[in-house]
Amino acid sequence: MRWDGQRTDALAEVAEPALPGMPLLPGFVRSVRAPEFQGVTFHEVHAKTALNKVPGGSAMPFGWTVNPYRGCTHACGYCFARNTHTYLDFDAGKDFDNEIVVKTNVAAVLRSELAKPRWQREHVALGTNTDPYQRAEGRYRLMPGIIDALAGSGTPFSILTKGTVLGRDLEQLAAAAEKVPVGIGISLALLNPGLQASLEPGTPSPRARLGLIRRVRDAGLPCGVFMAPLLPELTDSTEQITELLAALVEAGATGVSGIPLHLRPGAKEWFMSWLARERPELVAVYERLYGAGAYLPRGYRDRVAERIRAAQVAAGMEGFDAGMRGRGTGRGVPGDQDASFPAGSSPRSQRHQPSAPEPEQLRLL
Repeated sequence: MRWDGQRTDALAEVAEPALPGMPLLPGFVRSVRAPEFQGVTFHEVHAKTALNKVPGGSAMPFGWTVNPYRGCTHACGYCFARNTHTYLDFDAGKDFDNEIVVKTNVAAVLRSELAKPRWQREHVALGTNTDPYQRAEGRYRLMPGIIDALAGSGTPFSILTKGTVLGRDLEQLAAAAEKVPVGIGISLALLNPGLQASLEPGTPSPRARLGLIRRVRDAGLPCGVFMAPLLPELTDSTEQITELLAALVEAGATGVSGIPLHLRPGAKEWFMSWLARERPELVAVYERLYGAGAYLPRGYRDRVAERIRAAQVAAGMEGFDAGMRGRGTGRGVPGDQDASFPAGSSPRSQRHQPSAPEPEQLRLL
């Protein structure tokens, strides 16, 4: 497996033997199976680094990311990050859902990196690859240490999630927002609980995510919502978008943007197998729409954008999707460089000046 970049000299031996058939991984500590996570194996590792540099040519409005987990128990059939699991010699299908890499030392490593004199307190984004508040976070509690490290160093940050586990940390996040700009983004693109249970089987229900938006807003934090992905012929009709936007307005979202489904290699094969099982009548439609690449044809995307605009006007949310756009082209969200961040989801979309850091923090930085 390609884990050499995560090697740590302190781990010449593993704490426990690997599971049968599991190779010895550099940086590997142990593999864990828990009864409350049926069929899931957690591979605990000691990471060498926590901060990931975003390539300079990227349209993303942030320069750094932190990913405490690789793989995701949300098991969303369309997830654009699926193919990244193949970099670890796992597959992009069941392994992405069930073989979860946990960087158990990520908060300590991050704290050390943020204390280096060259750190410039740039925006750090979480949730850009896999969800930091997936169910595993309830077990490992990595995010409180990450939040503490970022806020304590004067570093603005954003979180994108489907996970209601975030509610556990709302008090800490509100306190962090007193020190640094904080953006919160929630992903919710459908209201049909049956479709959600089939397509996103490890995620909280749509009702639970609407409740999370309310809780985030009640905590005094912003909450931008990504209607993502909008699925052709499944969740992207004018009526469906209008109903969803009305629910998001009622929940208190500070901004909303819509992103049509795109299907990259890895995700495409897994999603199409789901479609063939659950909605075989749509297979030919998707083969036609995505026959030329990962993205919908421009004409179709323009029609979806017009539906979103009309629904925003009807809901009184015109312009709420323009809170933060990418660095290079003026646009860009994780997985789609032609989309935009909703207001509240990025720290730079807030007119918030961070508090002056304590003298101790200045010495650290």
